[in-house]
Amino acid sequence: MNIAVYTLTSTLHDSKAVVSLTQEFLSSLSIPYVLKNDDYSDYGTHDLDLIYVRTGGTEGLFKQLLPQLLAKSKKSFRLLASNKSNSLPAAMEILSFLRQQGLQGEILHGSPEYITTRIQQLSGVEEGRILHNCRLGIIGEPSDWLISSGVEHDAVKNRLGAELVDIPMRALLDTLDTIPEQPAPEASDVPQIHAALPGAYRIYLALKSLTEKHHLNGLTLRCFDLLDAVHNTGCWALAKLNSEGLVAGCEGDVPTMLTMMLLRTLIGNSSFQANPASINPETGEILFAHCTVPFDMVRNYELDTHYESGIGVGIRGHVPEGPVTVCKVSGDLSRAFVAEGELVRNQAEPDLCRTQLLVRLTDPSNAEYFLTNPIGNHHVIAIGHHAAALKNLLQRCSINPVLCPTD
Repeated sequence: MNIAVYTLTSTLHDSKAVVSLTQEFLSSLSIPYVLKNDDYSDYGTHDLDLIYVRTGGTEGLFKQLLPQLLAKSKKSFRLLASNKSNSLPAAMEILSFLRQQGLQGEILHGSPEYITTRIQQLSGVEEGRILHNCRLGIIGEPSDWLISSGVEHDAVKNRLGAELVDIPMRALLDTLDTIPEQPAPEASDVPQIHAALPGAYRIYLALKSLTEKHHLNGLTLRCFDLLDAVHNTGCWALAKLNSEGLVAGCEGDVPTMLTMMLLRTLIGNSSFQANPASINPETGEILFAHCTVPFDMVRNYELDTHYESGIGVGIRGHVPEGPVTVCKVSGDLSRAFVAEGELVRNQAEPDLCRTQLLVRLTDPSNAEYFLTNPIGNHHVIAIGHHAAALKNLLQRCSINPVLCPTD
């Protein structure tokens, strides 16, 4: 990511003090950047251009600069503001002026951690190419029951920049045959699960081999075929791959894989593919469940069998309670559901997929979407509230973000 930082500085402030404060402020942010100071000659040529309002008294200077900046770029203005030298008040006056001109902008202000996270989010939004040069594997075909989840390879390439790579299930099974039996990196006190772990680990190693062979950034697996072929499941393997930074979805669900990939591009973290198991339209509470929660999303987990088959290794993870975002992109890339909510509690009902998250949507009316106009069955859950940033990202892909069913 190519980030440039430009500066606005009043001549009334001591230049040495300003330079010292600049170094202190920018060094607190965990981002790579090039400091341009007041040289705006190449403004608009970077993946992300930030204007650091270093001091107060710079509002008039920005007003003079604005025509030059607009001639170079039509992107939203991103204003960095510290908590010193009247930086924030000046940034607020500038942003208010921009709004009066019908222009878009945002002030990046707060703790270093918050600003860094926001810049990382914006990096994905401003990049424009979104999934440029990503290679996403479809291992086996989509599961037969995903009758509304088809995609067009060319549309994904043209709209998102990602290449979908079809890999036969036979390729995975042949790779499995080349991997010798070996101990798994963890154990279980349950004999059935303990016996299945080495096989689950071999599935992980085989998938890892395919990702390296085909240079994949993500994949989705027609996992139910493994039940008969090797009498095991891919749940443990997918959970581990996600926790290592490679997007890994199940059931060959391509739209869900794309949703997970967009989320990882935006927030840099894993997300959880799950089914709504029950919905309360009155309270906006939805119970999501699946067996493949990424290990890096949970505070702890237990190993169990795969729910439907009762064999293999599934994951019962306990995700920290708190803010979450629920989303799903449609296969034709025409629309996406996005809603924020709170993870109320983790459950462990015996007749559902192993990881079970009870989510209460911020707007209970959004629950109607699942019953009136859903985008397939699987949806994706990310930790944190990301609706605004995700909406911006989707709009750059010409995907209509549906925040409520009546939109």
